[in-house]
Amino acid sequence: MIAFDNPLWLLGLPLAALPFVAPVLAPVGHPRRALAPLDTPSKVVSILLPLLGAVAVTLLLLGLAGLHRTDQTITREGRGAQLMLLIDRSSSMDNSFAGRRPDGAEESKAMAARRLLSDFVDRRPHDRLGVAMFSTSPMLAVPLTDHRTIVKAAIATMGEHGLAQTNVGRGLALAIGAFDGATAKASRAVILVSDGAGVISREVQANLRDLVGREPVNLYWLFLRTEGAKSIFEVPTSGERDTPQARPERHLHLFLQSLGVPYRAFEAENSEAVEAAIDEIDTLEARPILYEEPVPRLDLDGFLNAGAALSILLLVLAKLAQRDRLTSARMLAPIRPAEQAR
Repeated sequence: MIAFDNPLWLLGLPLAALPFVAPVLAPVGHPRRALAPLDTPSKVVSILLPLLGAVAVTLLLLGLAGLHRTDQTITREGRGAQLMLLIDRSSSMDNSFAGRRPDGAEESKAMAARRLLSDFVDRRPHDRLGVAMFSTSPMLAVPLTDHRTIVKAAIATMGEHGLAQTNVGRGLALAIGAFDGATAKASRAVILVSDGAGVISREVQANLRDLVGREPVNLYWLFLRTEGAKSIFEVPTSGERDTPQARPERHLHLFLQSLGVPYRAFEAENSEAVEAAIDEIDTLEARPILYEEPVPRLDLDGFLNAGAALSILLLVLAKLAQRDRLTSARMLAPIRPAEQAR
């Protein structure tokens, strides 16, 4: 949309007709004008010079009026999704995959996830992304947004020390509830990044079933398994306790499978496995998506002033050419008899 900062300058636009009334070049008499042919270049110049004058006046006035294109939002089509990153911030994430405090040669699970999730965000320019975190309580760090800088800043906080517990149920409820009804046409997914789980109460389970019934989402669990911990895919042997208290990760996996929405679990025991899992999620969540791209205000006074300067320059060159031509004509003119007598 076009707008003006100082529209009162537009009142001077009638002045643009002045070059058509007052000649740009001084008229020069010719003793035998009837013999001078009306050639095409002369006709073009006689039209072009007043037009250049009118253009210069118009562009200058538009520049003084502050002509600009207002900021706007353009809807584009790309490939991506609307993703909520649900990140475990419990203290166990500060340990390495070997289950100990990392030394200089090791990387903690939190730092590995931080590095790889930041790369994941960088290569998905059309996504709307949000970040939620959980430990003892869940927290919505960044709602769904197009601003990558804010999302990466939230991911960067994984470098700080985690807290005590893993309240994954309420974290899932917060992440799923972050999607509103207006986003239903796009692919929506929650990516849970955690190295453990906790017992989810029946009340929270019922709440999660209600949420996915109203706001269906794709669920991905990136399980950062500590060395020696049991796999979420491992079926208990005969006589082994198989309860949410004894095997919380396995029972979280079974619960997510029972929600009736697309669900994938990835088990990673090192940073390379985490990277492979994130790459697969990147491939799975690459569908057509409409996204909005903000376009900032564009001031046009620079272009207008440049156009006016060019028009004025051409007029000055035409004026100088006329002066040189008149000077040459005077020098070549024959001497009159009266002048010879002197």
